[in-house]
Amino acid sequence: MQEQSLKKRTGMIALIFVIIFCAIWITLLTEYVRDHAFLFKVTAAYCDSGMFRAHTVTEDCFLELKKQAEAADIDFYEYLAAAFLIEEGSLSEKNTVTSHQSLYRELLPDLQKNEGFGAVADSMRAIWEDLTYFPVPASVKNEDADITFENSWLFERSFGGTRGHEGCDIMASLNRRGYYPVISMTDGTVEKIGWLPQGGYRIGIRAKSGAYFYYAHLYEYASHFKEGTPVIAGQLLGYMGDSGYGEEGTIGKFDVHLHIGIYIKTE
Repeated sequence: MQEQSLKKRTGMIALIFVIIFCAIWITLLTEYVRDHAFLFKVTAAYCDSGMFRAHTVTEDCFLELKKQAEAADIDFYEYLAAAFLIEEGSLSEKNTVTSHQSLYRELLPDLQKNEGFGAVADSMRAIWEDLTYFPVPASVKNEDADITFENSWLFERSFGGTRGHEGCDIMASLNRRGYYPVISMTDGTVEKIGWLPQGGYRIGIRAKSGAYFYYAHLYEYASHFKEGTPVIAGQLLGYMGDSGYGEEGTIGKFDVHLHIGIYIKTE
């Protein structure tokens, strides 16, 4: 009898702990939803916001979210959009996206009811679906020919008038124009080619899912590209340079680097 009584009390204690845990979880979730009510009112205009355009998504977070979506049999780009919104545009800590995965799954069905959420998921798909290669391959002949990433998103630029820098710069450790190859990150079609006063020699490629990939400040092109030319992921486009900030042929106004911009069509 004492043993049965002990088991009963133990069971009751365990049940109480479960109830308390659920109550705390529901309370925290309710507070979160209240504090993040904008999640359920998001519109397609969100894709034009500074938060979305800055697009802070690290590789380890991207891969972790993809693994979570596959395990739960959820559309990856809807899941990515949900996580991006919930984390307020910053997917930079793997521990966070790992610990919050139940929250993403919990809120996703309600987010999917929002028409604007579909536009965010579609934009994620356009940006990420076709990406295959990093645009500057690693050198197998010269270990000193390294590259670095400079996060200069919206840093002030003055050529042609004060403006924010829209894109990211991949900087060359060896400041040599024409040395580093630039390859296409995606399959697609050449949409723009030639000189721009700001971008110098540039090439713009429209990928199959709709995003426009912009490569600027090239030293030279690898082929006689023209508008409508098909390209494949990994194809050599040209070489990193320092062209731009003036009339055609201007060089030397800044260090050798590759400017990358990714643009999507929004409403």
